[in-house]
Amino acid sequence: MSFIRHSVFCIRHSALALAAFLLSTSPALPHPLQAEPINHAFVYTFDQFHIPEDPDESLVNGGLLLLAELNCTTCHAVPKSWEERLKPKPGPDLSAVGSRLDPDTLWLMIRSPQNRKKGTQMPGLFAGAEGDDERVEALVEYLSSLKQPLPKVPAGDVERGKDLYHKVGCVACHEPAKDVRPPKVAADAEVEKPGNASVPIALADAYDFTALSHFLHNPLSVRPSGRMPDMRLSAQQASDIASYLHVGRVAEKATARAALKLPKQTIEKGRQLFAQMNCIACHKLDSDVAAKAITTKPLKDLSQDQGCLAEKQPSGTPRFDLNDLEKRALKLALALIQKEDAPKLTAQEKIDWQLTRLNCYACHDRDGKGGPEDPRAQYFGVNDSTAESLGQLGNLPPNLDKAGRKLTRGWFEKILWGKDGGVRPYMDTHMPSFGREQTEMLISWLNEADALEKPFTIDVSGLAKHHRAEAGRQLLGAKGLACVSCHGMKDRKSLGPPVIRLTHTVERLQPEYFKELLLNPQATQTGTVMPPMFMGRKKADQEIESIWTYLREIEGQPLPEGLMSSADFELKPTAEKRVIIFRSFIEGVGTHAIGVGFPGGLNAAFDAKTSRWAILWKGRFLDAMSNWQDRSMPPIKPLGTDVKPMPASTSERIFGGYTLGKDGIPTFRYRENGQQIEDTLRPVKGGFEHIIISNGKQTKEILSW
Repeated sequence: MSFIRHSVFCIRHSALALAAFLLSTSPALPHPLQAEPINHAFVYTFDQFHIPEDPDESLVNGGLLLLAELNCTTCHAVPKSWEERLKPKPGPDLSAVGSRLDPDTLWLMIRSPQNRKKGTQMPGLFAGAEGDDERVEALVEYLSSLKQPLPKVPAGDVERGKDLYHKVGCVACHEPAKDVRPPKVAADAEVEKPGNASVPIALADAYDFTALSHFLHNPLSVRPSGRMPDMRLSAQQASDIASYLHVGRVAEKATARAALKLPKQTIEKGRQLFAQMNCIACHKLDSDVAAKAITTKPLKDLSQDQGCLAEKQPSGTPRFDLNDLEKRALKLALALIQKEDAPKLTAQEKIDWQLTRLNCYACHDRDGKGGPEDPRAQYFGVNDSTAESLGQLGNLPPNLDKAGRKLTRGWFEKILWGKDGGVRPYMDTHMPSFGREQTEMLISWLNEADALEKPFTIDVSGLAKHHRAEAGRQLLGAKGLACVSCHGMKDRKSLGPPVIRLTHTVERLQPEYFKELLLNPQATQTGTVMPPMFMGRKKADQEIESIWTYLREIEGQPLPEGLMSSADFELKPTAEKRVIIFRSFIEGVGTHAIGVGFPGGLNAAFDAKTSRWAILWKGRFLDAMSNWQDRSMPPIKPLGTDVKPMPASTSERIFGGYTLGKDGIPTFRYRENGQQIEDTLRPVKGGFEHIIISNGKQTKEILSW
């Protein structure tokens, strides 16, 4: 038997050598194999923030992090005071793992996780004891049976995927490619290599293309812990990156498994072993595995030199391949837990703990901690060259200082787990979603940690005399404070370098922070290029409130001067796909005109003074510029063609208003000769159907020209 095992060892390593040779000769090396191999259980923020020279009082926090991130607390009960701090994370959902990984990959991963996936946090449970190979095979049979059909995905493009991988934020955690030069690095300069180890992508070559594309598009469905967050990729982008990661792909074969010639195992045996070996403590399964997770010794009773921390683990004991620093940190953490209750954390300490667990510090900094290291930051780019003038504010994710008093809860929800929270269209990097369960608690903690003892006061009631949208619009415009030089609105870019568009300001920012920022931008937002425009202005408070009023009403207001064009005032029923009603002074109708524009290019105007349809025309509708910009309000000319005057009424009519149908078409009401009349125009082929209802009787005629 020992001869067979030695032969299997040689076969396995020969296969690995062949795979390495094939990959080295392929045109582009897949990223999982470019990173330096990690020979210990890898927790990014532990390696990033802790070194062997750390004193015990600092390293103990790293040990607490390892207890939580390595899921020690799924098996070992935690003293009540430590439960919140050491809450375990859910492991990968294996309910469809047979659709993602082939039997050979499952066998290698279960038999020796650290060999198959360097740096994995998954512990090994098999040390080579008699019967281990059969048990592994039974688990493979069971897990391979767990399948779900995967819908078809778009075909991927390698070059697009390569570009996306290095632009959207993947390299904040994962290894950049050696053949990709960051956009700002000179052609003759050496590209600096990341100092921090990269998170391995060692199973990308094991997934088939469809499974990998699905995973990249929705990783939280497989990894609900958010440790691989949802990068908010489109289905096409996910396929493109999957294609890139598969360049030179050589899926590893379990040659040892074939050489052992193991007898066929049953799915039922594997199902029972999955429960007996406590795999269900970490992994969710939508199956009939009904056993509960097995709880072993509580943390307070563990020895620091036995079990997982022993020099050699017996079969069945989790083996994490911890390095010396991790072992030292874990022993310090165990000693602390066994000695005293958990200290009460401040809101800021809770924030730091969760940001550390989720590795938000890979992109963001807060209170001087975190942010991408320079060799990774150089890949963060912009898609608008004018944003280069903003420096790091243009291409790096924002600093999180004061975020709790800056953003509204609704906008936090959009950013953290919802949609449409992006306000920096010039930035290539995507804001990932870690899932609601992993991030919702951050909102209240940030609110508490960042609150001012004496908040700024701002009146946003809209009731004060100076709360006029027009006053705010003029202040924002090119002839006012020229905010439009940097800030765009709606679909308009700024006149100069692009910064955050102001369209969703009221929905996004807390009003007190808005005032704090405008009064002293440098103190409020470190590093900002925003000038202190309101410093020394006697009516700064009122002006800021006027701007807030305009931004609150922006959807119904014209854009500030500098951003608007004459085309902004044209009313376009066809483009908006709805009936538009506009009261104004219309040429050919009079001062009491009510214009009605229909999608499809038919228009009419009703004269409320004489209660009649006055003109019909085809094509474009009306230009509202004179209404909004000219105090004298000259008559508006219909923009279309074939203007047809309608005959005047021969009797007196008294206007009674109009009602709107569900389709948005107005029905005008008036009295004529003592009778109540309802008058409607509906567009039909060739013109309008004119419908009149009088005393319950309906008459129709077609108006054409």
